[in-house]
Amino acid sequence: MPVTKILILCTGNSCRSQMGEAFLKSFDPSLEVRSAGTAPAPLVHPYAVQVMEEAGLDISGREPKNVEQFLNESFDWVITVCGDAAETCPAFHGKVAHRVHIGFEDPATARGTPEQVLEKFRRIRDEIRERLRKFYERHIKQESGGTAVAPP
Repeated sequence: MPVTKILILCTGNSCRSQMGEAFLKSFDPSLEVRSAGTAPAPLVHPYAVQVMEEAGLDISGREPKNVEQFLNESFDWVITVCGDAAETCPAFHGKVAHRVHIGFEDPATARGTPEQVLEKFRRIRDEIRERLRKFYERHIKQESGGTAVAPP
């Protein structure tokens, strides 16, 4: 069975797309999942790293990537995850079988005390896990042979 290739896009590739990549890989290790941004941040947001560690997933060694490095690849799915009205979701101009938008608020815009900001990161993390699990179950599991593992 061919490997299902997925690209998750947002603007900075520092929070939502990194979390989405980690969750999809945790649902099914046979998936080939990448994430990227149109204007990559200098590093993965430290709070994203922290809340994913709380969920049992290590994204500490990751770096934001520019979507341009994937333009010559083909993907079965491209998922955009931008959510705020002020954001412009990136477009991917490479070869794509299916495109879908699953929007989330940007936790990097959270303001308040460190605990308030962490709570927003946790909420967005949980939304990403839940919505991408549903997406995986409905659209990808059958294609990939159903090798899903227990949720983290």
